[in-house]
Amino acid sequence: MDRGHRPSPPRNPRAPHPPMTRSPPPDWNPEQYGRFHAERARPFFDLLDLVQPRPDMRVVDLGCGTGELTRVMHERLAARETLGIDASPAMLAKSAAFAGDGLRFEPGDIAAFSADGAYDLVFSNAAIQWVSDHEPLFARLAAALTPTGQLAVQMPANNDHPSHLTAFAVAAEPTFRDALGGYARQWPVLAPDAYATLLHRLGFARQHVRLQVYGHELASREAVIEWVRGSLLTDYEKRLPAELWPEFLDRYRECLLPQLDDTRPFFYPFKRVLLWAAR
Repeated sequence: MDRGHRPSPPRNPRAPHPPMTRSPPPDWNPEQYGRFHAERARPFFDLLDLVQPRPDMRVVDLGCGTGELTRVMHERLAARETLGIDASPAMLAKSAAFAGDGLRFEPGDIAAFSADGAYDLVFSNAAIQWVSDHEPLFARLAAALTPTGQLAVQMPANNDHPSHLTAFAVAAEPTFRDALGGYARQWPVLAPDAYATLLHRLGFARQHVRLQVYGHELASREAVIEWVRGSLLTDYEKRLPAELWPEFLDRYRECLLPQLDDTRPFFYPFKRVLLWAAR
């Protein structure tokens, strides 16, 4: 999403949310993203384990995707009300199957999220890496909490792996750079110690921040391409002309595979920042 937004004016925290604007990038392919469902779900459950359940919680899940895991969270926390927000119509189209019993979903740009003092838990799993300017973003997330509220966030931090560096490099090649209008994907995720300092400045009395490496055994090194096609490469696929996308993908494959060991299974280490904080 890569946009900074100023918070909205104060509002009644129990009132319905005003419509939020949606802007590029891209829509998502739920089937492609779900090809590694079990692997992508592991950080979600680790993050959820950090949350301290309390009675009658009001929860918001920013970047809820299809809503399947939001349903799991809603039930595990026995929340009174949970709202899932996502910008992808394709993802949200699947969320109706999980709604009900206090869980609902609505479209929205999480970069524009603002809800003064409304929630007992603000939760976001693998979503806000698409939003720029994390210091003001986290200030808005903190402002959305009740006086005893909790913040739980997980963000990929694998931008220094060849799978990501290669995408950045290919996008900078003249053919693709020109087609992208000079767009360059920025990586807003901070170092873990920077988040710890930021949470302290925002007045959180307790916090847990860690960098965790998830080791994934994939069928082969080629599977790394399919993994990244479901996440980072989506940013380029939706920005490039349709006829140029296959060429980009071929060039990405050509540059990436020689950097990876040709082993079966292929071990793919993936770093993520997990953080939890409470007032």
